[in-house]
Amino acid sequence: MADSSSKGVAVTPELREYLLAHSVPGSPARDALVVATREAMGDWAIMQIAEEQGPFLTWLARLLGARRAVEVGTFTGLSAMCIAEGLADDGRLTCFDVNDEYVSVGRPYWEQAGVAGRIDVVIGPAAETLAEFTTDEPLDLAFLDADKGGYLTYYELLVPLLRPGGVVVFDNSLYFGQVVKDSSDPDVLAIQAVNARVAADPRVDTVLLNVGDGLLMARKR
Repeated sequence: MADSSSKGVAVTPELREYLLAHSVPGSPARDALVVATREAMGDWAIMQIAEEQGPFLTWLARLLGARRAVEVGTFTGLSAMCIAEGLADDGRLTCFDVNDEYVSVGRPYWEQAGVAGRIDVVIGPAAETLAEFTTDEPLDLAFLDADKGGYLTYYELLVPLLRPGGVVVFDNSLYFGQVVKDSSDPDVLAIQAVNARVAADPRVDTVLLNVGDGLLMARKR
């Protein structure tokens, strides 16, 4: 009998294309932004979400019927575009980032995708700007893809703003597979602490998915 623990599949470029072809389609602007990010950012383009995470975020926003969403860590804006594409017609996404130069790479593509009017950007240290943030409706969705050492701070600021049934999604929650190893890397240690803390939080139900570099999802009870 085959070992069921070996059923995982490594994502090759060919398999990634297959995943994208069988997921929520994005606008042509989405693919153009992926290319533009690689050209503008070089090696730093690794900070962009995995391409297969984009359709998942769009699908999740639609599943939740999301009207109000927050993103902490926007980079060049691929994840923001994908979330905004999944929002209700009158939905709003507020993005928190520290680097407007990076965000500006994505703005023309948000326009091309027809979602720029749904996205607000707040530039500054997220621990400060998020603490001052108010919303006219409870949040349906929050996506965290910023400095790993700040994840728990951002999480604690966001949970009170979520509606029951709202979801917080953390990116890089497997951190290139390093979470199962002893490590002195501060980012690995931070992710390990987040995964343990959120999984034990009685306010939420969690699942950790092997999508991209790992997505930890916490649903507010």
